[in-house]
Order: sequence, then structure tokens, then C-alpha cells
Amino acid sequence: MEEANQKQDEMTIEEAKEKLEAVLTELEGGECSLEQSFALYKKGMSLVRYMDQCVDRIEKQIIQIEESGEWDEL
Repeated sequence: MEEANQKQDEMTIEEAKEKLEAVLTELEGGECSLEQSFALYKKGMSLVRYMDQCVDRIEKQIIQIEESGEWDEL
């Protein structure tokens, strides 16, 4: 399993999606031990939570733009 060169909070949602797809491909390959599978599962769930947080943050920004008519960072 390749380690990330950047911190998770520095990733774009697209980069996180690519990493999640790589995790899924590795899990589906069936060549992992139980321990490796569990580590991959944890990594995948962490990526899913990160992407969910990204989407939530973007939704909040959209709501704020719609309410005020201008861009305000949360």
C-alpha cells in the first residue's frame, strides 16, 4: 500500500476520490491479508469522511452565497 505524500487536509476531493478508488481496487484484488484488508478499510473510511467534510464545507459556502449574494468564507 502506497503512503500518501501529502496530508489528507491538503488533498482536493478529486485526489481523495482517486486514492479511494486505488484502495477499492486493492481490496477487490483479493491478495491482501486480513490485517492489510483492515488497514485498507480504515484508510478508505477516512477518505470517505474527508470527502464528506469537503462536500459539507462547499454546501455551506453555496448557502452563504445564495443568502447574501456575495462570497463570504466560513
